[in-house]
Amino acid sequence: MDNKKGNFWALLPLIVFIVVYFTASVALNDFYAVPAILVFVLSLIIALLQFPKISFNKKIEAFCKGAGDETIILMILIFLLAGAFGSLGAVTGAVTSTVNLFVTYLPPSFIVAGFFIISCFIATSIGTSVGTIVTLAPIAVELEKMIPGSLALLLGAIVGGAMFGDNLSFISDTTIAATRTQNVDMKDKFKANFIVVLPAAIISTILYFAFSQNFDSTQLEQQNLPFDIISIIPYFLVFGLAIFGVNVIWSLIIGILSFLIIGIFNTSVPFLDLISSINNGFKGMFELSILCLIIGGVVSIIRLNGGLDYIINIFTKNIKNKKQAELSIAGLTALADAALANNTIAILIVGNVAKEISNKHNLEPRRVASILDTVSCFIQGIIPYGAQILAAVAVTKVVESNITLVTPVDVISNLYYPFFTGICTLVYIFIYTQKKEV
Repeated sequence: MDNKKGNFWALLPLIVFIVVYFTASVALNDFYAVPAILVFVLSLIIALLQFPKISFNKKIEAFCKGAGDETIILMILIFLLAGAFGSLGAVTGAVTSTVNLFVTYLPPSFIVAGFFIISCFIATSIGTSVGTIVTLAPIAVELEKMIPGSLALLLGAIVGGAMFGDNLSFISDTTIAATRTQNVDMKDKFKANFIVVLPAAIISTILYFAFSQNFDSTQLEQQNLPFDIISIIPYFLVFGLAIFGVNVIWSLIIGILSFLIIGIFNTSVPFLDLISSINNGFKGMFELSILCLIIGGVVSIIRLNGGLDYIINIFTKNIKNKKQAELSIAGLTALADAALANNTIAILIVGNVAKEISNKHNLEPRRVASILDTVSCFIQGIIPYGAQILAAVAVTKVVESNITLVTPVDVISNLYYPFFTGICTLVYIFIYTQKKEV
């Protein structure tokens, strides 16, 4: 089985997806204007039409097995619970309270570095980088009025912190995808991941502090914005339970219940609005869930047709050690995310191949999951056509009535964390030795 060279043309569905999705997105100047699910259905049709010698029923059977894989189904369940948890955090005011708490107690000289830390915490808590950016970017625009010339640096700090949280959050779709495709516990992946990103986060914090000292912050006064500590408790609860090894499904269920209790007894939000918020959280994950099913099925057909064997053969034929195996996984992930501008889809596509390479070369699953997530977030954080940077720029235009205050290049030039994450990942692969497999 290891000697199978596979078939390049079995990869045609993925090639078509990348070409169509990338070309259409560039033409429309928006990588989120074209529904990924629509293009993947086209890829599915191509996969079913290819290789007529393989019966249609056998391809359909492979699709159903791939779509119904235990990993895919479990991933979807976690997505739904994470969506409900994030939605409740917004409707109960937990996100606003978190921002106000930090802003109130941040000294002016630490405001930019502080916003990096705030962004890290919020993104880790709510599991979405874009959600974090659209929450904090309007505040950055207001701070620009009090600290002239700070907007690009503030947005760089916010986007960088958002990618930190996207990478480490237990409810982030990238974390869920990376851990489930490699069949590894989230706490194990978190521990491996934390070793990689902590130096990058510390260096970024120091740089943001140093580069903001020349700003004139005399107009910035300490803000006494309202916040409620109790509303933030579910974030710490879910994070703590996951760290101590409680299954993420139970952690999220407990987090949702705690939000409901706080919402009923500590806020003025009607109970039916809380229930509606849970439903909205589910709805927000429907498209991603269906996309996971289709991707799982298409990849299964590609595997049947010999596509995965071809990729594995190409990327592993010259591999002589584990470091090279991990580099090949990192390279595949980087290419996929650069082409798709979506780190979750990139992980879902590369995850199966990474698992095959991992098994063949006896890699640690938690390291592979960490590399998948870290590299995808590194690339996603620096591409000018990614949702994160585009969202940061778009929000500033909305706040200022379509006046362009910054460009994607302005934000990228003030991004430190993603670049240091990429460097730290390479150091991790080359220097940090794997533990021996038992």
